[in-house]
Amino acid sequence: MTDQTTEPPGSALQLLSVGLLTATVGFASAFTIVLQGLASAGASPAEAASGLLALCIAQGLVAIWLSVRMRMPISIAWSTPGAVLLIATGMPDGGFPEAVGAFLISAILVVAAGLWKPFARAVSSIPPALSSAMLAGVLLDLCLAPMRAVGAMPELALPIVLAWAISWRYARSYAVPIAVLVTVGVIAFATEIPEGILKGSWPTPVLVTPIFSVDAAIGIALPLFIVTMAAQNLPGLAVMNANGYQPPVRPIFVATGLASAAGAPFGGHAVNLAAITAALCAGPDAHPDPSRRWIASTIAGAAYVVIGLFAGVAAAFVTASPPLLIQAVAGLALFGSLGAAAAGAFVREEDRLPAVLTFVTTASGLSFFGIGAAFWGLIAGGILLLLSRVRRPIWKFDERTR
Repeated sequence: MTDQTTEPPGSALQLLSVGLLTATVGFASAFTIVLQGLASAGASPAEAASGLLALCIAQGLVAIWLSVRMRMPISIAWSTPGAVLLIATGMPDGGFPEAVGAFLISAILVVAAGLWKPFARAVSSIPPALSSAMLAGVLLDLCLAPMRAVGAMPELALPIVLAWAISWRYARSYAVPIAVLVTVGVIAFATEIPEGILKGSWPTPVLVTPIFSVDAAIGIALPLFIVTMAAQNLPGLAVMNANGYQPPVRPIFVATGLASAAGAPFGGHAVNLAAITAALCAGPDAHPDPSRRWIASTIAGAAYVVIGLFAGVAAAFVTASPPLLIQAVAGLALFGSLGAAAAGAFVREEDRLPAVLTFVTTASGLSFFGIGAAFWGLIAGGILLLLSRVRRPIWKFDERTR
């Protein structure tokens, strides 16, 4: 008789390779966006490196804990849409400490969504068309960066765009990491990097004392919470469900919210369920047996912790690089997210105009009372959507009285 508990040959290597690939792709495809977002919120290079380190450690430890506890491939990632939101919103009046206060408020809202069911239902009741349109509006400006870079510095930007396009055609999972590698090569050979830029780049946690304000709570914390829930947690759950897993929502939200709160004072903006890389660990490519795939997400979590040690090197290199090139490769990484958000925003004809209003308001970058465009986009679209659903009064005209 054969031993039914024996794994097929190569399955352990398969779990290891998928876990390492998940962490590598997750980090390489979005670390520039995170660093750019933290810098836009007012973080110094040291604070941005600390934030990247905090995010890597937080998402790695939470992924390990949830995967081992639930025996499911629970993949955790930082909030890439949240980082893009920070780029679009800019630095609050109180600087980075005020942004950190908003990070903490957003984390508390995530915990509340896990603990209090009515609050979770209220969040889920936000029309998907509006949340998708808000995300699309936030993403638009950064997704224009590759074309802006081609126009401003074609000799540097074109190789990056072409490398991404060719890789996307033949190996889509590797398109963004390859674009990042080409960007590193272009910057190393075509731009002048100051000597000693990597000295002292070992990441050091930088504690930031948070400042709380109403403007940052409304303009940063609330939109950050909404895009994290709508663009990361809910799609992450959908990926899990599509692969046959039904994870309990409450412990996931509580764990990611608490991890975000722990990382916020060190500059981390938010961690959440992975939406894209989740499919790597949860799908059959990780292991033929669904009950064994949790090992891949555990390996990915451990790899994130190790990769976080290179956060200082990444931050130092990005700081010394032409900003437009960094924005260009970040924009390439977000093309898929923009397409998905736009598709979700405009799919229903009856919600289309409110979604368009949300999109253009968010993309406009307008600001009132210190509150950013993402919030006002959601409000504007919500009002128009409510008006469209109000029953129209019917007046009967007597033609003889005219």
